[in-house]
Amino acid sequence: MEDTQVRLGSTGIVVNKNGFGALPIQRVSDDAAVFLLKKAYEGGVRFFDTARAYSDSEHKLGLAFSGIRESLYIATKSGAETGEGMKKDLEKSLSELQTDYIDIYQFHNPSFCPKPGDGSGLYEAAMEAKAAGKIRHIGITNHRLGVAKEAIESGLYETLQFPFCYLASPKDEALVEGCRKAGMGFIAMKALSGGLITNSAAAYAHAAQFENVLPIWGVQREAELDEFLSYIKNPPVMTEEIRSLIEKDRKELSGSFCRGCGYCMPCPAGIEINNCARMSLLLRRSPSENQLTKEAQDKMMKIKDCLHCGQCKRKCPYGLDTPALLEENLADYIEVLAGKSV
Repeated sequence: MEDTQVRLGSTGIVVNKNGFGALPIQRVSDDAAVFLLKKAYEGGVRFFDTARAYSDSEHKLGLAFSGIRESLYIATKSGAETGEGMKKDLEKSLSELQTDYIDIYQFHNPSFCPKPGDGSGLYEAAMEAKAAGKIRHIGITNHRLGVAKEAIESGLYETLQFPFCYLASPKDEALVEGCRKAGMGFIAMKALSGGLITNSAAAYAHAAQFENVLPIWGVQREAELDEFLSYIKNPPVMTEEIRSLIEKDRKELSGSFCRGCGYCMPCPAGIEINNCARMSLLLRRSPSENQLTKEAQDKMMKIKDCLHCGQCKRKCPYGLDTPALLEENLADYIEVLAGKSV
């Protein structure tokens, strides 16, 4: 197997280390999405990850790939909490994707690890669909270390999708190794940490060190896609320069920072928590003008309306003190505004 390829555990799926994360294409038109998807396929991408929760993302994949379905792999997800709900999600996904099977069907960030006999009916429904040929492999996605570890230990899953990038903790890396030993594929979401990592070559070089990791890159613009397509023929490797950049980012970003996953949402006060709670980092790592528009200022000032209800803190899979993070980011933001003419 070439170094640029990854085998997803016992699934037998072998693809290059550039998966297409199809969440962002819900923000563009059908034509723009189909263009990106087809260009990705023509450039060598063969793994496409979407979800029932990503509004019309599945529909756009269906438009792009209905005629060439057998030559690529599609993973999608259901956030249903019951077996009956999952069956309905699956039928909708099959219809939208214009296909009669899903390569990897994943439970979408459940708060527990679905197992046979747990009362939810989720795993039984997945097994029924697999027996019927509607899904080929059963996977799970999560943001909780405990659930992810339980899924690995259960022996019930063929893939785990979990946040993984060069800001990962030793516990995250232990999950990757756990999957390798268990013969499970590891699909890395948030491979650019929700936009905090701005050097995609460094992100690729880091992920490439792990033989069983398939990163999925969220793509919305052609320029982003072109970067990742270039890595198929010329994959970045770990150099001293990249290593130094990674160490610098780790010192700046590791610890209690918001990953932007959005599981704290919606906020009863209307605060856009998943962006506002990491504004200080965004200001340092992207052109600050983008974060200082009138619209951005209005969103940040909504933090003053915080009800301190604690919902976001309870729902954060990383255990962050989200209200405190919001207050810290607002204070930093006001300081930046004071020093800028906007």
